[in-house]
Amino acid sequence: MALFFNASVLSAQSSPPADAFEVLQKPKPGPTITPFLQYQLDEAWRQDETQQKIWESIQTDADLQRVQKELRASLLEMIGGLPNRKTELHAHVTGRIQMAGFSIEKLIFESLPGVYVTALVYSPDDHSTKHPAVLVPAGHATNGKIHYQVLSQRLASRGYVVIAWDPVGQGERSQFWDAKAGKSRYNLVCAEHAVMGNLAYLAGANLARWEIWDGMRAVDYLLTRSDVDPDRISITGTSGGGTQTTLIAALDSRIKAVVPSCYITSMPMRMGNRIFADPDSDPEQDLYGTLSNKVGYTGLLLLMYPRPVMIASAVLDFYPIEGARKSFRETQRIYERLHHADRIAMAEGYHGHQYSDENQEAGLDFLDRFNQMPLRRGLLTAKELPDRDLFCTKSGQVMLDEPGARSLMDVIHEYYEERKGSPRKNLSEQYRDSKPAAIEKWTTTQFKGASPTENQITWEQEASTSVGEFQIDKYVLRHSRLLVMPLLYIHKSSGQQRDALLWFKETGKATSSEWPEIENLLRSGHDVVTFDFRGLGETRMPYTAVSPDDPLLGKLDFDHAYMNPVSGVLANHVYNSLLSGRPYFYQMLDDAKIASRFAEEKLRVKITAVAAPGEAFTIAAAIAEVTPGIKLQRDTGSALLRWDELVEKKHETWPIWLLVPGGAYIQQAN
Repeated sequence: MALFFNASVLSAQSSPPADAFEVLQKPKPGPTITPFLQYQLDEAWRQDETQQKIWESIQTDADLQRVQKELRASLLEMIGGLPNRKTELHAHVTGRIQMAGFSIEKLIFESLPGVYVTALVYSPDDHSTKHPAVLVPAGHATNGKIHYQVLSQRLASRGYVVIAWDPVGQGERSQFWDAKAGKSRYNLVCAEHAVMGNLAYLAGANLARWEIWDGMRAVDYLLTRSDVDPDRISITGTSGGGTQTTLIAALDSRIKAVVPSCYITSMPMRMGNRIFADPDSDPEQDLYGTLSNKVGYTGLLLLMYPRPVMIASAVLDFYPIEGARKSFRETQRIYERLHHADRIAMAEGYHGHQYSDENQEAGLDFLDRFNQMPLRRGLLTAKELPDRDLFCTKSGQVMLDEPGARSLMDVIHEYYEERKGSPRKNLSEQYRDSKPAAIEKWTTTQFKGASPTENQITWEQEASTSVGEFQIDKYVLRHSRLLVMPLLYIHKSSGQQRDALLWFKETGKATSSEWPEIENLLRSGHDVVTFDFRGLGETRMPYTAVSPDDPLLGKLDFDHAYMNPVSGVLANHVYNSLLSGRPYFYQMLDDAKIASRFAEEKLRVKITAVAAPGEAFTIAAAIAEVTPGIKLQRDTGSALLRWDELVEKKHETWPIWLLVPGGAYIQQAN
């Protein structure tokens, strides 16, 4: 490829133009598969291929039992374990509604002390026998359990005792309710989940830990009822309820038949379309290390073997149907191999993301078969009741009505407090444990048109601009097979070799607006190397992800929308990195080392310091801590955010790129 070099000269009094800091061609606005997203998907598919080898190795029941033991241990680790003690439920009914053939009880119970769960119990009028029971965890509906009253009524009409409850952050369980405004400080569902879930990551857990526990305590409640057959308990739910259905059943063997709807797919496929089709943050669906721990959707399904499982899917869903078919076939082959082909099934509806009537009928027929219920055809035409009629509380919010109610933010903090005394590793040790590439050994060569190898940096020089006694050189670095890094080397035009300093801000490398600060660094005796981290600066996707839950987030200016921790493109990149087992924060440290390696090999410049303004100072401090020979340079505008303090003070929002699972237990340098 021909080298393009254009040296433009500006007077000493002038500031550089904006394009002096622009390295890449500007992409057209809109959704696109950027090099960074392609890199994430490539890594995910590699990990998926490793998983498939495990599934193929299962030939006997003993093989599967060994794999199940490993899967269960991994799943428990990913969610931060389960509470070690079951406390009193203190279950009490606050009201009752008689329907045709069944009644609806309004129930409140405590899954943990002070953690109140609001639930509806649909109970058949026939009390002459014990009935099978079904848990119906709510999907991502603002009104939680109430949204699933039709499904619950249909199950009750078939003779099931049904319990449907509000997950934390939904329905009557808002954790951030503003009583004066009569609404959550965030939008119910995903935004509340994001605030709680992101903090739970730092504490070494996952929001799913407490969602699963609510479901397990719902089973405990069912077992106290005289009208429930303890040997016939099933579970079915859709979307976020499908997530809970899968995770609860994977860990609670008391559940005998399982029908998850609109959740099962293939992890790499889900990672590939989430930004465009479902960008809301959902930490409970992104268990840290799902792929690197060799679990995935198929692993979760195999934890249910030999129990009956039906996957309900939608052809037009944003959970890709091809992925659902893939995970189903992988699971089905093992059920067949171990002589239980009749216990695994899949239903597909030609529609979008919903538990359609056709899929409900297939799911209910499946449950009937394995609960020894009469075979039926057709579905009940339910009588939907107004939301207010189905409230379990007077105010509509349990934390307002129960004086001893505790926020899950308090519970997460308590979880951290119980563990913070354990031995801690420093950041350098933790970073090494994440298995970074040996970047210090990578080769550096000029770009000739071919993609770089795994351990290679190829460079291409673009334009150069002179600004008085200084010069701005533009480079495009390619590395890790797929990634692209725009980099600027800003130095004295004389060519005098000096030590250099890494500099960046939250959104990436320097721009023309930072020239006064860059010039001060140059005059203080440092050359400057400034670059874009993967997924930031010029490598950002030029697209604003619009939240289905809160469309106003999509109306933020591009910079704020892109980096929004509740529903932004960067948040989805961060969660993708967690699924693959290597936090984005550590990949940012990799990028700093790659820039330093290039500076050393091609520019013949030694990086001796790093500096960054504002909250970007936190990543600068981490770079200095993990990189021998690089010192941290402070300024008055620097702000170091500490993971332990975020948990200690229960901070609700903070820069999403700081997310490191278990970060609160890492010793950070001051």
